[in-house]
Amino acid sequence: MSSPAGDIEAVLDESGPDYDEFSFERPTAGHQGEVFLVTLGYRGEEYEVVVKFQPAGDESFALEPTLHDYVADRLDIPVPRILVFQDDPELDVAPYFVTERVEGDNLAESLAQLDDGLRCRVIEQAGRILGRTHAEIGFEGFGRLGLDDGRLVVEEFSWDWQQFFGDMVDGYIDRLAETPFADLQADAREHVDGAIGVIESDGVPRLVHDDFRPANMLFDPAAEEPITAVLDWQFALAAHPEYHLARTDFLFIDPAFEDAETRERLRERLYAGYRKYREFEPDEGYERRRAVYHFATLLWRMGGFGAAFAEFSDLAKARAEARFRQQFEQLASVLPGP
Repeated sequence: MSSPAGDIEAVLDESGPDYDEFSFERPTAGHQGEVFLVTLGYRGEEYEVVVKFQPAGDESFALEPTLHDYVADRLDIPVPRILVFQDDPELDVAPYFVTERVEGDNLAESLAQLDDGLRCRVIEQAGRILGRTHAEIGFEGFGRLGLDDGRLVVEEFSWDWQQFFGDMVDGYIDRLAETPFADLQADAREHVDGAIGVIESDGVPRLVHDDFRPANMLFDPAAEEPITAVLDWQFALAAHPEYHLARTDFLFIDPAFEDAETRERLRERLYAGYRKYREFEPDEGYERRRAVYHFATLLWRMGGFGAAFAEFSDLAKARAEARFRQQFEQLASVLPGP
């Protein structure tokens, strides 16, 4: 049976630089799959890289390193460069890639505790990242991104954003069957069916990092641009840009901050950052659609309850479940009608 130490040693022997010794640790939050922060010692100097192995059953592993380079080649947003990608290693390890190690702490562990000025800078930078991405990278239709003979393509292709979004949310609701929220499936479908009509079918599909949340970002409070890395690009879509904005609003601002004035101030900073690259005015129609996108994002989070809270105590799980149920009722109550 393989071990993390043995697998990392195999990677370094096959693809790494010379080293005298190495150590490793797992990230504290945010990453999907087998990810390791590796420190190499060589002739008295230390070097740091990140190694990520393909999770069992993941047939789209090659998409993430491809997207890293695709985005880094086109945009000046903080995406770690791929140093090595082996989809068929010679040694007995899973496919893997190695990236540069970017300095910074996990943003999810600090966002709520930041002082107001720094928090506003982080939120505005997140808006700029979205705006720049949407301004520069578009697609012909909506769908999930995948690879065809190494080329980036749109899978599950659709011309209709409402239809694609509705199918995606149906998938979120299906996942509730394996969570403590199975009893909410019928209500969730009824709420979505009643509100989906406000989602527009048309729009220009843009690149969407569909796991764009604080847990997948590193930040340095002393840096001019506090977000130092955007990680975990394996969940990517060609999607409506306002969906990405609303989802980011939920994952960064709502429901993390209870004070309505704070939420509104941070939301304005998010939009201000976005407007550096794209026009955007949140009219009444957008506010109605935002409510649907928020509800959908909550369903997505609820569907991942088991993985997110696997190592928590029973008491912590019970509290989290109660919080999700409360959010479900709150967000369902403000959904637009048919």
